[in-house]
Amino acid sequence: MFVGALELDVLLGDVRSLKEKRSAVRPVIAELRRRFEVSAAEAGHLDLHRRALIGVAAVAPDAKHVRDLLDACERLVAGRPELDLLSARRRLLGPDDE
Repeated sequence: MFVGALELDVLLGDVRSLKEKRSAVRPVIAELRRRFEVSAAEAGHLDLHRRALIGVAAVAPDAKHVRDLLDACERLVAGRPELDLLSARRRLLGPDDE
């Protein structure tokens, strides 16, 4: 079993409140969950209205499948016109990791 985690640090465009931020981030998280069957949540920068940290996690029987899933999730977020992807960090844990 392999577990992958992806942290996506994004900058939102013309957002002036936390309420507007949530309405911009929530559909992205829902689409990640629906299209790729991964766990996704807003995981950081909760008090900043123009920044969001989106966390994505995936489990699969092989490392290639996890990498492919995380790559697809990153591409989806990077392709959203209302978001600017500032950075993406990933971790992969396998059977040999403790």
